[in-house]
Amino acid sequence: MIKVENLVFQYPSNDTPTLKGLNFEVENGEVFGFLGPSGAGKSTAQKVLYKILQNYQGTVLIDGKNLSDIDNSYLEKIGVGFELPNHYPKLTGSENLALFASFYPNNSIKPQEELFEMVGLQDAAHIPVENYSKGMKMRLNFIRAIQHNPEILFFDEPTTGMDPVNAHLIKQHILDLKSAGKTVFITTHSMTAADEICDRVSFIVDGTLLLTDRPDNLKSKYGKDAVIVELANGKTEEFLLDKLGDNRDFLNFIKGEDVKRIDTEDATLEEVFIKVTGKKLK
Repeated sequence: MIKVENLVFQYPSNDTPTLKGLNFEVENGEVFGFLGPSGAGKSTAQKVLYKILQNYQGTVLIDGKNLSDIDNSYLEKIGVGFELPNHYPKLTGSENLALFASFYPNNSIKPQEELFEMVGLQDAAHIPVENYSKGMKMRLNFIRAIQHNPEILFFDEPTTGMDPVNAHLIKQHILDLKSAGKTVFITTHSMTAADEICDRVSFIVDGTLLLTDRPDNLKSKYGKDAVIVELANGKTEEFLLDKLGDNRDFLNFIKGEDVKRIDTEDATLEEVFIKVTGKKLK
């Protein structure tokens, strides 16, 4: 659905490019993530893809068509959830949705009641947005992005400012979008969120992509081929996975006590990021 080749972008006020020759593809019906610290170029790359930033170098193809040749009808096919909720604060949530819905064909708009109920904002629909918390504004941001049933979704830090319950809700809705055949491109520095919802991720640091792979492949590759066994009495021991079933030490260890848990020693996605980039997320 999205193919990017040698993408370079430099802001006029900067001495060096923010994006330094990015190459990546996003498949149709995939949840794809750009992972990196603040200032890495994640949001800039998205802004190029939804035509906020125009003067880039390289090639961007959307469903096989050159982005620079696509007219503004493209904006009807995409939905954007910004990192900073940009609502009209004096308007209610319902009025904000209605205003943005007016930009799209009426037959594509989902019912407001359904949208507000999706994200638990039904009781706040007729309250001015200036009275919303950050998390509530982000949830309104989400349903505004999906209300016209777009084919491609761009979400920048989609769960920022949310409590764990509502963050889980939004992540589940993103997976539902994938199940409905939508293509979703998220940017985030939350490795937990990316691990839970992304089919593939790219690590981006200082405007350069360092690798692209599936989260499970990365965690396995950079982890350890071993398990940690914890018994009911609190004792723990590490055993290599190779020929584990024939390992007498392992068999003797689990023989005399109930096993409380067995955990693999895959690396976390954040640990992988630090190993690959040498940087911590901020």
